[in-house]
Amino acid sequence: MNALIIGGTRNLGPSIVRALLDQGYNVAVFNRGITPDDLPQDVERLRGDRNDPAQLRRLVGDRSFDVVIDTTLYTAPEAEAAVEIFGSNAGRYIFLSTGQVYLVRVGPQRPFREEDYFGPVMAEPPKSNEIDYPNWLYGHDKRLAEDIFGKAWRVQNFPYTSLRLPMVNSERDSYDRIYGYWLRLQDGGPIVIPDDAGLPVRHVYGEDVVQAILRLTQSELGKGQAYNVGQDETVTLEEFLQMLADAAGVPLKLARVPRERLNELRILRDCSPFSGSWMSSLDNARGKRELGLVYTPMREYVKKLAEHFAATPKRQIEGYARRAEELDLASSAR
Repeated sequence: MNALIIGGTRNLGPSIVRALLDQGYNVAVFNRGITPDDLPQDVERLRGDRNDPAQLRRLVGDRSFDVVIDTTLYTAPEAEAAVEIFGSNAGRYIFLSTGQVYLVRVGPQRPFREEDYFGPVMAEPPKSNEIDYPNWLYGHDKRLAEDIFGKAWRVQNFPYTSLRLPMVNSERDSYDRIYGYWLRLQDGGPIVIPDDAGLPVRHVYGEDVVQAILRLTQSELGKGQAYNVGQDETVTLEEFLQMLADAAGVPLKLARVPRERLNELRILRDCSPFSGSWMSSLDNARGKRELGLVYTPMREYVKKLAEHFAATPKRQIEGYARRAEELDLASSAR
Protein backbone atom coordinates (compact mmCIF):
# COMPACT_ATOMS: atom_id res chain seq x y z
CA MET A 1 0.00 0.00 0.00
CA ASN A 2 1.28 3.44 -0.94
CA ALA A 3 0.50 6.73 0.77
CA LEU A 4 1.49 10.29 -0.09
CA ILE A 5 1.32 13.10 2.44
CA ILE A 6 1.49 16.63 1.13
CA GLY A 7 3.18 18.48 3.97
CA GLY A 8 4.03 15.95 6.65
CA THR A 9 6.55 17.73 8.87
CA ARG A 10 4.53 20.09 11.09
CA ASN A 11 1.86 19.63 13.75
CA LEU A 12 -0.15 16.57 12.61
CA GLY A 13 2.21 15.49 9.84
CA PRO A 14 4.71 13.32 11.79
CA SER A 15 1.92 11.53 13.67
CA ILE A 16 0.11 10.80 10.39
CA VAL A 17 3.35 9.45 8.89
CA ARG A 18 4.02 7.12 11.80
CA ALA A 19 0.42 5.92 11.97
CA LEU A 20 0.50 4.98 8.29
CA LEU A 21 3.86 3.24 8.67
CA ASP A 22 2.39 1.23 11.53
CA GLN A 23 -0.44 0.20 9.20
CA GLY A 24 2.09 -1.15 6.66
CA TYR A 25 2.04 1.71 4.16
CA ASN A 26 4.97 2.81 2.06
CA VAL A 27 4.95 6.52 2.86
CA ALA A 28 6.19 9.46 0.80
CA VAL A 29 6.01 13.11 1.83
CA PHE A 30 5.96 16.04 -0.57
CA ASN A 31 7.15 19.38 0.79
CA ARG A 32 9.78 22.04 0.31
CA GLY A 33 12.18 20.47 2.81
CA ILE A 34 12.48 23.69 4.81
CA THR A 35 11.10 22.49 8.16
CA PRO A 36 13.49 20.16 10.02
CA ASP A 37 11.91 16.82 10.77
CA ASP A 38 12.57 13.60 12.65
CA LEU A 39 10.67 11.33 10.27
CA PRO A 40 11.94 7.77 9.91
CA GLN A 41 14.62 7.23 7.30
CA ASP A 42 12.45 4.88 5.25
CA VAL A 43 10.01 7.71 4.45
CA GLU A 44 10.50 8.86 0.88
CA ARG A 45 11.10 12.60 0.48
CA LEU A 46 9.74 14.36 -2.59
CA ARG A 47 10.98 17.95 -2.63
CA GLY A 48 9.02 20.72 -4.30
CA ASP A 49 6.68 23.67 -3.90
CA ARG A 50 3.01 22.76 -4.15
CA ASN A 51 2.29 26.30 -5.37
CA ASP A 52 3.98 25.23 -8.61
CA PRO A 53 1.76 22.36 -9.85
CA ALA A 54 4.38 21.39 -12.42
CA GLN A 55 6.74 20.35 -9.62
CA LEU A 56 4.16 18.13 -7.97
CA ARG A 57 3.04 16.71 -11.33
CA ARG A 58 6.62 15.87 -12.32
CA LEU A 59 7.44 14.16 -9.02
CA VAL A 60 4.22 12.16 -8.93
CA GLY A 61 4.49 11.17 -12.60
CA ASP A 62 2.54 8.01 -13.33
CA ARG A 63 2.73 6.69 -9.78
CA SER A 64 -0.46 5.65 -8.02
CA PHE A 65 -1.34 5.98 -4.33
CA ASP A 66 -3.89 4.18 -2.25
CA VAL A 67 -4.31 7.37 -0.23
CA VAL A 68 -3.21 10.98 -0.54
CA ILE A 69 -3.47 13.14 2.59
CA ASP A 70 -3.24 16.86 1.92
CA THR A 71 -2.37 18.88 5.02
CA THR A 72 -1.30 22.10 3.27
CA LEU A 73 -3.95 22.98 0.70
CA TYR A 74 -5.47 26.43 1.14
CA THR A 75 -6.71 27.80 -2.21
CA ALA A 76 -8.85 27.03 -5.23
CA PRO A 77 -5.89 26.82 -7.67
CA GLU A 78 -4.24 24.25 -5.40
CA ALA A 79 -7.46 22.22 -5.37
CA GLU A 80 -7.76 22.39 -9.15
CA ALA A 81 -4.19 21.15 -9.51
CA ALA A 82 -4.84 18.32 -7.05
CA VAL A 83 -7.87 17.13 -9.02
CA GLU A 84 -5.89 17.24 -12.27
CA ILE A 85 -2.83 15.43 -10.83
CA PHE A 86 -4.58 12.81 -8.66
CA GLY A 87 -7.84 12.36 -10.53
CA SER A 88 -6.86 8.97 -11.91
CA ASN A 89 -4.12 7.74 -9.59
CA ALA A 90 -5.43 8.10 -6.01
CA GLY A 91 -7.65 5.57 -4.28
CA ARG A 92 -8.80 8.28 -1.94
CA TYR A 93 -7.84 11.87 -1.24
CA ILE A 94 -8.21 13.26 2.28
CA PHE A 95 -8.29 17.04 2.54
CA LEU A 96 -7.74 18.72 5.89
CA SER A 97 -10.18 21.61 5.82
CA THR A 98 -11.26 23.95 8.60
CA GLY A 99 -14.18 24.96 10.77
CA GLN A 100 -13.67 28.47 9.47
CA VAL A 101 -15.73 27.50 6.43
CA TYR A 102 -18.69 28.06 8.79
CA LEU A 103 -17.38 31.26 10.36
CA VAL A 104 -17.60 33.09 7.03
CA ARG A 105 -21.21 32.01 6.59
CA VAL A 106 -24.14 34.26 7.43
CA GLY A 107 -26.48 32.95 10.09
CA PRO A 108 -25.51 29.50 11.45
CA GLN A 109 -25.39 28.94 15.20
CA ARG A 110 -22.76 27.10 17.23
CA PRO A 111 -21.93 24.27 17.30
CA PHE A 112 -21.87 24.16 13.50
CA ARG A 113 -23.21 21.13 11.65
CA GLU A 114 -22.12 19.96 8.21
CA GLU A 115 -25.34 21.21 6.62
CA ASP A 116 -24.57 24.73 7.88
CA TYR A 117 -21.96 24.93 5.13
CA PHE A 118 -24.57 25.80 2.53
CA GLY A 119 -25.83 29.35 2.25
CA PRO A 120 -24.67 32.94 1.84
CA VAL A 121 -21.14 33.99 2.75
CA MET A 122 -20.44 37.26 4.55
CA ALA A 123 -18.99 40.19 2.64
CA GLU A 124 -15.22 40.56 2.45
CA PRO A 125 -13.92 42.71 5.33
CA PRO A 126 -11.62 45.64 4.56
CA LYS A 127 -8.05 44.52 3.96
CA SER A 128 -6.98 47.07 6.56
CA ASN A 129 -8.69 44.97 9.26
CA GLU A 130 -5.71 42.94 10.44
CA ILE A 131 -7.83 40.47 12.43
CA ASP A 132 -10.96 39.86 10.38
CA TYR A 133 -9.59 40.01 6.84
CA PRO A 134 -6.95 37.24 7.00
CA ASN A 135 -9.31 34.98 8.96
CA TRP A 136 -12.16 35.61 6.52
CA LEU A 137 -9.83 34.94 3.58
CA TYR A 138 -8.66 31.66 5.10
CA GLY A 139 -12.21 30.37 5.54
CA HIS A 140 -13.36 31.75 2.18
CA ASP A 141 -10.48 30.15 0.26
CA LYS A 142 -10.93 26.80 2.00
CA ARG A 143 -14.60 26.92 0.93
CA LEU A 144 -13.59 27.51 -2.68
CA ALA A 145 -11.27 24.50 -2.46
CA GLU A 146 -14.02 22.32 -0.99
CA ASP A 147 -16.40 23.43 -3.74
CA ILE A 148 -13.90 22.34 -6.38
CA PHE A 149 -13.53 18.92 -4.77
CA GLY A 150 -17.31 18.59 -4.50
CA LYS A 151 -17.76 19.33 -8.18
CA ALA A 152 -14.96 16.89 -9.08
CA TRP A 153 -16.73 14.18 -7.09
CA ARG A 154 -20.02 14.80 -8.88
CA VAL A 155 -18.47 15.01 -12.35
CA GLN A 156 -15.66 12.45 -12.24
CA ASN A 157 -15.97 10.62 -8.91
CA PHE A 158 -12.84 12.24 -7.52
CA PRO A 159 -12.54 10.29 -4.24
CA TYR A 160 -12.07 13.14 -1.80
CA THR A 161 -13.16 13.45 1.80
CA SER A 162 -12.93 16.78 3.63
CA LEU A 163 -12.24 16.75 7.34
CA ARG A 164 -13.24 20.08 8.85
CA LEU A 165 -11.09 20.80 11.87
CA PRO A 166 -11.42 23.34 14.66
CA MET A 167 -8.31 24.48 16.53
CA VAL A 168 -6.04 21.44 16.84
CA ASN A 169 -4.30 20.93 20.19
CA SER A 170 -1.24 18.72 19.96
CA GLU A 171 2.25 18.17 21.27
CA ARG A 172 3.60 19.58 18.00
CA ASP A 173 1.34 22.61 17.62
CA SER A 174 3.53 24.98 15.62
CA TYR A 175 1.71 27.97 17.12
CA ASP A 176 2.52 26.82 20.70
CA ARG A 177 -0.88 27.91 21.93
CA ILE A 178 -1.38 25.60 24.90
CA TYR A 179 2.36 25.62 25.53
CA GLY A 180 2.17 29.41 25.89
CA TYR A 181 -0.53 29.07 28.54
CA TRP A 182 1.56 26.39 30.26
CA LEU A 183 4.62 28.67 30.41
CA ARG A 184 2.52 31.37 32.06
CA LEU A 185 1.26 28.92 34.65
CA GLN A 186 4.85 27.89 35.37
CA ASP A 187 6.14 31.43 35.90
CA GLY A 188 3.59 32.03 38.65
CA GLY A 189 2.13 35.21 37.20
CA PRO A 190 -1.46 35.65 36.11
CA ILE A 191 -2.71 34.76 32.64
CA VAL A 192 -4.15 37.87 31.01
CA ILE A 193 -7.52 37.30 29.35
CA PRO A 194 -10.28 39.62 28.10
CA ASP A 195 -12.86 40.77 30.60
CA ASP A 196 -15.75 39.35 28.53
CA ALA A 197 -17.08 35.81 28.28
CA GLY A 198 -15.43 35.11 24.93
CA LEU A 199 -16.15 32.14 22.70
CA PRO A 200 -16.58 28.59 23.99
CA VAL A 201 -13.62 26.24 23.71
CA ARG A 202 -14.49 23.22 21.57
CA HIS A 203 -11.30 22.09 19.86
CA VAL A 204 -9.81 18.68 19.03
CA TYR A 205 -6.82 16.62 20.14
CA GLY A 206 -4.33 16.04 17.34
CA GLU A 207 -4.15 12.28 17.84
CA ASP A 208 -7.92 12.07 17.40
CA VAL A 209 -7.55 13.69 13.97
CA VAL A 210 -4.95 11.07 13.10
CA GLN A 211 -7.35 8.32 14.15
CA ALA A 212 -10.08 9.84 11.99
CA ILE A 213 -7.71 9.74 9.02
CA LEU A 214 -6.86 6.11 9.72
CA ARG A 215 -10.54 5.23 9.92
CA LEU A 216 -11.00 6.59 6.40
CA THR A 217 -7.95 4.77 5.02
CA GLN A 218 -9.31 1.47 6.34
CA SER A 219 -12.65 1.67 4.54
CA GLU A 220 -14.55 3.11 1.61
CA LEU A 221 -16.61 5.30 3.92
CA GLY A 222 -17.00 9.01 3.45
CA LYS A 223 -15.99 9.48 -0.18
CA GLY A 224 -17.44 12.64 -1.66
CA GLN A 225 -18.39 13.89 1.83
CA ALA A 226 -17.27 16.42 4.43
CA TYR A 227 -17.16 15.68 8.16
CA ASN A 228 -16.61 17.77 11.24
CA VAL A 229 -13.88 16.43 13.51
CA GLY A 230 -13.98 17.84 17.03
CA GLN A 231 -14.05 16.95 20.70
CA ASP A 232 -17.22 16.12 22.59
CA GLU A 233 -16.93 18.79 25.30
CA THR A 234 -17.71 22.49 25.12
CA VAL A 235 -16.11 24.45 27.95
CA THR A 236 -15.42 28.06 28.83
CA LEU A 237 -11.93 29.47 28.59
CA GLU A 238 -11.67 29.58 32.37
CA GLU A 239 -12.74 25.94 32.63
CA PHE A 240 -10.08 24.95 30.11
CA LEU A 241 -7.38 26.95 31.93
CA GLN A 242 -8.40 25.33 35.22
CA MET A 243 -7.97 21.89 33.59
CA LEU A 244 -4.49 22.88 32.45
CA ALA A 245 -3.58 24.31 35.85
CA ASP A 246 -4.79 21.13 37.55
CA ALA A 247 -2.71 19.03 35.16
CA ALA A 248 0.34 21.22 35.81
CA GLY A 249 -0.20 21.07 39.56
CA VAL A 250 -0.23 24.85 40.04
CA PRO A 251 -2.91 27.37 41.00
CA LEU A 252 -4.73 29.26 38.27
CA LYS A 253 -4.30 33.04 38.40
CA LEU A 254 -6.18 35.25 35.97
CA ALA A 255 -6.12 38.96 35.22
CA ARG A 256 -9.01 40.35 33.20
CA VAL A 257 -8.28 43.30 30.93
CA PRO A 258 -10.72 44.99 28.53
CA ARG A 259 -10.61 43.31 25.13
CA GLU A 260 -10.37 46.71 23.46
CA ARG A 261 -7.15 47.42 25.34
CA LEU A 262 -5.64 44.06 24.40
CA ASN A 263 -6.56 44.60 20.75
CA GLU A 264 -5.16 48.11 20.84
CA LEU A 265 -1.81 46.74 22.06
CA ARG A 266 -1.98 43.83 19.57
CA ILE A 267 -1.14 41.45 22.37
CA LEU A 268 -4.26 39.28 22.60
CA ARG A 269 -3.05 36.59 20.20
CA ASP A 270 0.05 36.14 22.36
CA CYS A 271 -1.38 36.35 25.88
CA SER A 272 -4.56 34.32 25.24
CA PRO A 273 -4.81 32.68 21.80
CA PHE A 274 -8.07 30.97 22.79
CA SER A 275 -9.71 34.38 23.19
CA GLY A 276 -9.77 35.24 19.51
CA SER A 277 -12.95 36.05 17.65
CA TRP A 278 -12.37 33.44 14.90
CA MET A 279 -12.63 30.14 16.73
CA SER A 280 -15.07 27.50 15.47
CA SER A 281 -17.17 25.04 17.47
CA LEU A 282 -18.17 21.92 15.57
CA ASP A 283 -20.97 19.41 16.05
CA ASN A 284 -19.32 15.99 15.68
CA ALA A 285 -22.45 13.80 15.61
CA ARG A 286 -22.37 12.93 11.92
CA GLY A 287 -18.78 11.66 11.97
CA LYS A 288 -19.46 9.59 15.07
CA ARG A 289 -22.59 8.12 13.50
CA GLU A 290 -21.33 7.44 9.97
CA LEU A 291 -17.60 6.86 10.50
CA GLY A 292 -17.51 5.62 14.07
CA LEU A 293 -15.19 8.40 15.21
CA VAL A 294 -14.33 8.59 18.90
CA TYR A 295 -12.63 11.32 20.91
CA THR A 296 -10.26 11.53 23.83
CA PRO A 297 -11.89 13.28 26.82
CA MET A 298 -10.59 16.83 27.04
CA ARG A 299 -9.32 16.54 30.60
CA GLU A 300 -7.39 13.43 29.58
CA TYR A 301 -5.67 14.99 26.59
CA VAL A 302 -4.90 18.22 28.46
CA LYS A 303 -3.14 16.07 31.06
CA LYS A 304 -1.15 14.35 28.31
CA LEU A 305 -0.08 17.70 26.89
CA ALA A 306 0.95 19.02 30.31
CA GLU A 307 3.00 15.88 30.97
CA HIS A 308 4.68 16.26 27.58
CA PHE A 309 5.58 19.91 28.26
CA ALA A 310 6.96 19.03 31.69
CA ALA A 311 9.11 16.23 30.27
CA THR A 312 10.77 18.33 27.56
CA PRO A 313 13.21 21.25 27.94
CA LYS A 314 11.59 24.66 28.11
CA ARG A 315 11.67 26.60 24.84
CA GLN A 316 11.55 30.26 24.01
CA ILE A 317 8.49 30.94 21.88
CA GLU A 318 7.33 34.02 20.04
CA GLY A 319 4.04 34.16 21.92
CA TYR A 320 5.83 34.56 25.26
CA ALA A 321 8.17 37.39 24.20
CA ARG A 322 5.93 40.16 25.57
CA ARG A 323 5.28 38.53 28.92
CA ALA A 324 6.63 41.54 30.84
CA GLU A 325 4.03 43.77 29.18
CA GLU A 326 1.31 41.30 30.14
CA LEU A 327 2.36 41.41 33.77
CA ASP A 328 2.29 45.20 33.72
CA LEU A 329 -1.25 45.04 32.33
CA ALA A 330 -2.22 42.57 35.02
CA SER A 331 -0.87 44.88 37.73
CA SER A 332 -2.81 47.85 36.39
CA ALA A 333 -6.00 45.77 36.19
CA ARG A 334 -6.05 45.03 39.93
